[in-house]
Amino acid sequence: MKDTLSRREFLKNLGMLGTGVLLAASPWLSAFSEVVETSGERCRLAVIGPGSRGCFLMSFLVKNPKVEIVALCDIYQPSIDNGLKLAPKAKVYNDYRRVLEDKNVDAVVIATPLNCHCQIALDAFDTGKHVFCEKTIGFTMEECYRIYQKHIETGKIFFTGQQRLFDPRYIKAMEMIHAGTFGEINAIHTFWNRNGDWRRPVPSPELERHINWRLYREYSKGLMTELACHQLQIGSWALQKLPEKVMGHGAITYWKDGREVYDNINCIYVFDNGTKMTFSSVISNKFYGLEEQILGSLGTVEPEKGKYYFENVPPAPGFLQMINEWENKVFDSLPFAGTSWAPETANENKGEFILGERPKSDGTSLLLEAFVEAVITRKQPERIAEEGYYASMLCLLGDEALQQEKTLYFPDEFKLNYLNHQAKKTETV
Repeated sequence: MKDTLSRREFLKNLGMLGTGVLLAASPWLSAFSEVVETSGERCRLAVIGPGSRGCFLMSFLVKNPKVEIVALCDIYQPSIDNGLKLAPKAKVYNDYRRVLEDKNVDAVVIATPLNCHCQIALDAFDTGKHVFCEKTIGFTMEECYRIYQKHIETGKIFFTGQQRLFDPRYIKAMEMIHAGTFGEINAIHTFWNRNGDWRRPVPSPELERHINWRLYREYSKGLMTELACHQLQIGSWALQKLPEKVMGHGAITYWKDGREVYDNINCIYVFDNGTKMTFSSVISNKFYGLEEQILGSLGTVEPEKGKYYFENVPPAPGFLQMINEWENKVFDSLPFAGTSWAPETANENKGEFILGERPKSDGTSLLLEAFVEAVITRKQPERIAEEGYYASMLCLLGDEALQQEKTLYFPDEFKLNYLNHQAKKTETV
């Protein structure tokens, strides 16, 4: 009952409980519609890959009374040991195929290195298991398409690790964007910056590539597949359509330590009307951190900070206005300044919080709870698989553009057309 109330409070705080607006912008929240009826049900989960990310997900799953983690699978014993601290009664496997043969497993959580995702997901669907797969879902665009088609073919539940879909800051921001609160969206700037070599301690040299797989092209596409996947999904969610093409550049300029993936990248995604979405990442400077800046003709939204800013703000106090007027008169008379110079410091815009304050959760807990509810009810929430699919496809297309140093178009054969369908449905409503 406490869990049910907390979800209702979550929806109520968004200001959309009992309205059609919520599900129009975020239809995947329908997974919570039957939480009372499923109070006596259980979801038996296997975690394939209880490494750092796998155990992070488990830390939420073990708190859910509807979840029983019945199996763990990994070829690295320290990961198994850490997983057992959270789920001590789980069976242990070192071959995922044995997990899929276990009749006590209803669903699997795939948190392995990226290059392993596809075959595990395909095999899981084929053996009747529901699947939660960490992003990016596939190593190539072809793999992502195969995974999605297998999900459709088998009818099994499919979620991806896109926690922003359940983050109250983002849900409310999207509701405001789609309502036209910030006018016409003309640009989206996204970035994720860190300062660190992205390496993990290696107990012996032969385990280097096994543990630091994110640094090698054989296993990962680096910053594009590990970070960009979250932020690129924001663009299609906000604009309700896909970009047509992408261009960009990547390089290794700072961490010259034998890695094969870039340590700084910049991509530009272009939509059909010329609107652009950028993604950049540098891992030798963390000052600006991460953010998505969604720029409209009437205002700007920064969902990660949970804030928005309108273009027209209250006038500056009289004293500051007087100072600015005086400065303008002085500098307008100087030939080097010209008539285009005008100070804007008086119009400092501190913005407003989307939900009154910044929520403590980033949506991971609710994402996992929604997956559990979907598995129990056997109901796939609308659009959630597609949002994860397209987020993966966009970052992989961007990586190809970086590698080829060319402008690449989104392949027609990989389009699912659900965004166009959604846009038409919204227009009809």
